[in-house]
Amino acid sequence: MDSYPNQLPPVARGPLLPLRDIIVFPHMVVPLFVGREKSIAALEVAMKKDKRILLAAQRDAKVNNPGAKDIYPVGTIGTIVQLLKLPDDTVKVLVEGKQRARILNYLDSETHFNVEYELVTEGDEPSVKTDALMREVQSTFENYVKLNKQIPPEMLMTVQNISDPARMADSIVVHLSSVKLSERQELLEDFSPVSRLTKLYQMMQNEIEILQVEKRIRTRVKKQMERSQKEYYLNEQMHAIQRELGEKDEFRSELIDLEKQIKSKPAISKEALEKSRKELKKLQMMSPMSAEATVIRNYVDWISLLPWGKKSRESYDLINAEKVLDEDHYGLTKIKERIIEHLAVQALSKKLNGPILCFVGPPGTGKTSLAKSVARATGREFVRLSLGGVRDEAEIRGHRRTYIGAMPGKIVQSLKKAGSDNPVFLLDEIDKMSSDFRGDPASALLEVLDPEQNHAFNDHYLDLDYDLSDVMFITTANMLSGIPIPLQDRMEIIELSSYTEYEKLSIATRYLVPKQQERCGLAELELKVEEDAISTIINLYTREAGVRNLEREIASVCRKIARDVVKHELKDTVTVTAKDVSKYLGVPKHKVNEKEAEDKIGLVNGLAVTSVGGDLLTVEVSAVSGKGKLIRTGRMGEVMQEASEAAYTYVRSRSALLGLKEDFYKDLDIHVHFPEGAVPKDGPSAGIATATCIVSALTRIPVRADLAMTGEITLRGRVLPIGGVKEKLLAAHRGHVSTVILPADNRKDLHEVPPKVLAALDIVLVDHMDQVLHVALADNEVIERFESSEALIYRAGRLLSPDNKEDGPTVS
Repeated sequence: MDSYPNQLPPVARGPLLPLRDIIVFPHMVVPLFVGREKSIAALEVAMKKDKRILLAAQRDAKVNNPGAKDIYPVGTIGTIVQLLKLPDDTVKVLVEGKQRARILNYLDSETHFNVEYELVTEGDEPSVKTDALMREVQSTFENYVKLNKQIPPEMLMTVQNISDPARMADSIVVHLSSVKLSERQELLEDFSPVSRLTKLYQMMQNEIEILQVEKRIRTRVKKQMERSQKEYYLNEQMHAIQRELGEKDEFRSELIDLEKQIKSKPAISKEALEKSRKELKKLQMMSPMSAEATVIRNYVDWISLLPWGKKSRESYDLINAEKVLDEDHYGLTKIKERIIEHLAVQALSKKLNGPILCFVGPPGTGKTSLAKSVARATGREFVRLSLGGVRDEAEIRGHRRTYIGAMPGKIVQSLKKAGSDNPVFLLDEIDKMSSDFRGDPASALLEVLDPEQNHAFNDHYLDLDYDLSDVMFITTANMLSGIPIPLQDRMEIIELSSYTEYEKLSIATRYLVPKQQERCGLAELELKVEEDAISTIINLYTREAGVRNLEREIASVCRKIARDVVKHELKDTVTVTAKDVSKYLGVPKHKVNEKEAEDKIGLVNGLAVTSVGGDLLTVEVSAVSGKGKLIRTGRMGEVMQEASEAAYTYVRSRSALLGLKEDFYKDLDIHVHFPEGAVPKDGPSAGIATATCIVSALTRIPVRADLAMTGEITLRGRVLPIGGVKEKLLAAHRGHVSTVILPADNRKDLHEVPPKVLAALDIVLVDHMDQVLHVALADNEVIERFESSEALIYRAGRLLSPDNKEDGPTVS
């Protein structure tokens, strides 16, 4: 610590000068401007004595007449180097800080602050740690000076020549301009030089980080400004050259064209017109090469390209609509009727009323082509939007303009593509949407598909209300389970079932064969594909609900015929029979499940509905020695397992009538098996087939091989209705079954079955399991013990009375 002549005792008295917004450290020479009377009086007293004065900072610079509580308790003893009175009665004084001091008491004085204070002795023992810290501080201060241009480089030499840690800390803190007054006071009140150096080191590190970030920002901004200035300069040069050459200003011309396009749309909304004019006005003030100008130009361009109020001329001719639907699709009577009803309501009301149509059915059943036919029948434009895999809400509503590369949603884009405000808009695969962190597109569709809301659809990109009320929305799906309930509520669900074999045969004969014949260049050749050949392809080479694979197989046949025509120069009639199919398509890919050749014990023909139609489902039961277990195999679902347990319980309840011991089940294991174990199976409709099979295995009575059955069983033996009657009867007919047992409550479903199938089958309607056993078991000696009412029988499509005489209406 430096000393000076006439060293003060440890405790002394003297005048105090309160300072505003500044702290004087030891070894610091600073000019001060003093204007308060008490402060000037304190300086005068100091000048008359030894020129020493205590310099202490105020806590709040706004206080004009500070008291003892308003002044920090630690300050610096300073020496007045020079004092100069100014014309405005203020004083300029130059002081040099000498040593830290702590205020002990304030002495009474009316003219100035007079205090009793003690000098603070500071210092740490020299150590290697202190030397290392001083070097780090010097190095950091050097980096700080390089970044902060306000500090003169000469200061580096001054700091590097200081060997005292106390003086180094006090010399550096003066140059840290960003350090707050409270932090400076904290450093003044810290009497350990090593501690002060540590704090300064941390402060300088923080400041260096901030200065480096500021430098990077300044550099980046400077580069951007230079690039923008360069672009502007070159742009102006280009415009000047164009004007000299007499060329038109393309940018201005483009703006004029945009304005004309917008004015040419008389039905554009007032909101869109005002917004586009405002954006065009803003665009005129910008440089055409700026990024924002490109964004605004694209936005106005989208507004001008939308079909505001432009509509296709609609046709309400229902006869023509029916003709178009019949030309494009075979069958689908209910669907066509509903579409015609929809069009009839529009014809009367002249606007869209009612819910959105949703076609639900297996792949290849004609959902998408139905929507195209509706567009053709009504004279509207057709647009299709596939929603499969869409998981971003912005795909529907668009991105906001703040994002780079923002665009309108697919709804607005499709309307631009259609060029009219009243197209048939197909939302395909609506059940294949999903959601993630980017939003739920299904929720965005709620507004689009709600007739009460879509007259003011707001796309995020346009930020304008657009009227979708004239758009005829049609949606398609494979499964209802994939569509959220609120979305289902806004649509009318129309289910398309799988095509029957007869329908596929008609579709192939009328549509697919002529279509593929023309595609393969066989239009001039007389090609005949017999119905037996098509049936063979349907049953042995395809297994589907629709007709896509059927069309592929027919195309394969036509291609091979085309090869033979070119190779052998055939010009005569080519006929494809059932025997020729394997020559063209190879080994059959599938097998038709048919009935067994003879009656067997423990084997029943069940009926099932799959995703591709109906099928025969064989049920096998074997009774073996065991401990009374019911074993179930064949990849049975939970519902099917419960149905087998109910069937087994029914059999046990009928053990006495069946001639079985009351505890027969204790020594036997009943194994129920459904073949084709790799295929999952579920549902309650195999209940009566399982019960019949268990009875046959226990009584050793064979089951009729020419019979199939389906129905749910209860514990008391009641037979409950099931679904898929049409598909199951078609499967039975295909498998050469002659008799089918159905629940009596399914009588209402027989009108959906083709007359050809009904004419070839005997259909037995039952309401109790006892009736099933009477019909199904080949030997009825045991079954005669059952008291059962007669079952109703349909033979050749006519209902027979209990004595098997025709006495009822024909099933149409």
